[in-house]
Amino acid sequence: MPSDSSTSQPDPSAYPPRHHRTVLFYGVGGFGRIRQASVTVIGLGGVGAHSAVNLARSGIGELHLIDFDTVTESSLNRSPFAEPADVGRPKTDALQDYLARACPDTAVKIVEAFCGDDTLPELVPPADPPHLVIDAIDSLNPKVALLEWCSRHEIPVITSMGAAGKYDVGKVRTGDLSESTICPLARKVRTRLKKRGISEGISAIWSIEKADAHR
Repeated sequence: MPSDSSTSQPDPSAYPPRHHRTVLFYGVGGFGRIRQASVTVIGLGGVGAHSAVNLARSGIGELHLIDFDTVTESSLNRSPFAEPADVGRPKTDALQDYLARACPDTAVKIVEAFCGDDTLPELVPPADPPHLVIDAIDSLNPKVALLEWCSRHEIPVITSMGAAGKYDVGKVRTGDLSESTICPLARKVRTRLKKRGISEGISAIWSIEKADAHR
């Protein structure tokens, strides 16, 4: 639908041309807040890598990227940044190089580390927290540890649940983790958090589709 020329539009000229459409969408004030925001992404597999790339392309001011793994041949199909030449490189390094080329005005800090109880104080410091943490961790124990840490220190976090063997995007849901259903990973995470005294207050994305084990 063509835009209504009579409607007052914000002036995006203060930003590079690649951001102009985003400024028009959010407004100058809204986009200014995006530019000032920092987001920590933990886990740079299919979910975390796409999150980081899309945040940078949307103009986020600062990204903290955390992962301990390397690029593998089998992960190239779901990676928005890695190429065959990157196989064997740390995911953090490969993604940082990609974002330096694609989104040079986003500040990117990387940490090649495993997320756990002993590393969380450094990875997500309560004294200088990001505006948002994206939990894209696959392993259950580190995932629960991160979510408990963020909850205890009142650091905004959104967690991604299981998607293996699922293909119907119409069954993806968002909301409080306590509202999640069907997803086995979400159930395990809820159970472990409840044992730690946390039953609500964590934003999540999950699917109500039952996984097909043959996919």
